[in-house]
Amino acid sequence: MLSYQMDEAEARVQVREAGLKLLEEGLVSRTWGNVSCRLDDERFVITPSGRDYHEVTPEDMVVVNFHTNEYEGSIKPSSEGKVHAELFRTRKDINAVIHTHQTNASVVAAARREVPPILDDQAQILGPNVRVADYALPSTKKMVKVCVKAMKGRYAALMANHGALCAGASLDDAFVACIVLEKACKAFIEAEFLGGAKSINIFEAHLMHQFYLRKYSKEKVKNK
Repeated sequence: MLSYQMDEAEARVQVREAGLKLLEEGLVSRTWGNVSCRLDDERFVITPSGRDYHEVTPEDMVVVNFHTNEYEGSIKPSSEGKVHAELFRTRKDINAVIHTHQTNASVVAAARREVPPILDDQAQILGPNVRVADYALPSTKKMVKVCVKAMKGRYAALMANHGALCAGASLDDAFVACIVLEKACKAFIEAEFLGGAKSINIFEAHLMHQFYLRKYSKEKVKNK
């Protein structure tokens, strides 16, 4: 019995629209970044490699098996698809993944600075802190390993000298994670000029995150 299932046609449309939304919000530029959405216990849909978000259609989205990394059709999936695949394979709580090159997150990633819990919504949605994945060349096994490690128990991570990775139970949730991460990184950078950001107590940050996961997010679904 499938633990999760989404209509493929709808997933293709949502992934394409999410790519366009990233452009509109300035979280990526041109063909950079990638978006994916889980279909079931074996497959996910991801944006194609090196294609302009304005030009692709839902039919250009690529279906990939996250156990084997084999893909359907002749269009190649995004080069970072293996990172998405491993997150879907190892994290049943994740149904959508977004990789961005958003400005403030990229600045902090270039500095290789972990972001402590400095904002309530950051702690609630992303987790008690935002780790930095060690630098790894794109599309390598090392990149997969370091990204999955940095994302453990979190819904966002910075990729050293590269960009950011965000995830969620849905594409909407993953997109919100991108926005909250950018806000937190901006606050972290600017707080440096005021003597440095002051962290929320780590225990309280954990409590806020667990409350969000166990109660608030479920209430949000009920209210739809």
